[in-house]
Amino acid sequence: MVFSEIVTKEKISLNDAILLEGLPGVGNVGKLAAMHLIEELNAKKCIEIYSSHFPPQVLIDDEGIVNLVNNELYYYNGKGKERDLLFLVGEYQGIDSPGQYDLCQTIISLVKEIGVTTIYTLGGYGLGKLVPEPRVLGAATSKEVVDSFKKAGVEFVDGEPGAGIVGASGLLLGLGKLQNIQGGCLMGETSGYMVDPKSASVVLKSLQKLLGVNINLSELEERAKQVDSITNQLKDIETNDKEDSPDMNYIG
Repeated sequence: MVFSEIVTKEKISLNDAILLEGLPGVGNVGKLAAMHLIEELNAKKCIEIYSSHFPPQVLIDDEGIVNLVNNELYYYNGKGKERDLLFLVGEYQGIDSPGQYDLCQTIISLVKEIGVTTIYTLGGYGLGKLVPEPRVLGAATSKEVVDSFKKAGVEFVDGEPGAGIVGASGLLLGLGKLQNIQGGCLMGETSGYMVDPKSASVVLKSLQKLLGVNINLSELEERAKQVDSITNQLKDIETNDKEDSPDMNYIG
């Protein structure tokens, strides 16, 4: 038996809204970017999504209170020419393929009723090595979205990502396209070794151009500098260890 429950905290109706997905993934790039936008825009929580497709556990807050794991939707009413925004965030995605499909289909039906007409998914593109100056790679459901992404500095490279887009970032676009919802994915290059605020920052720079909003990125950029500092220290330690190690090559 599949358990699911949608808890409405505030009933809302949006106009021609964009869904921004920022669930955990490679380098937590999408999650960092989405949560930063939510905080900067002071977006409000409207819906909680509970499902047995999430891991069977609860999370414990700073006061020792347990909460069942979930996904959440936050909304922002655009000002002037800005479009309304709806954010999908959470600590987990579905734990298996059927769960991913079921959750994404449920989310698409839910957000369509609220007024979403476009989906942008945010994520990391893992390279397995340190990336001093990450690019933002893109994928889209139509030529029109490709063109708009390119104007925002998003790059489309033949054959990348070679394995496609796994998880909610890909499924929401694919399933949405079947229901005539246009969209695209913004992927910040990242090593994949650690949480990557630098990659999240470059994704947000492209997203600002797409959305026409101004966001203060100083906090993310400061976190990126701290990560770079730690990374450089680790590289120095590794280099020193190699220099100090005796030659351990043997024949025999």
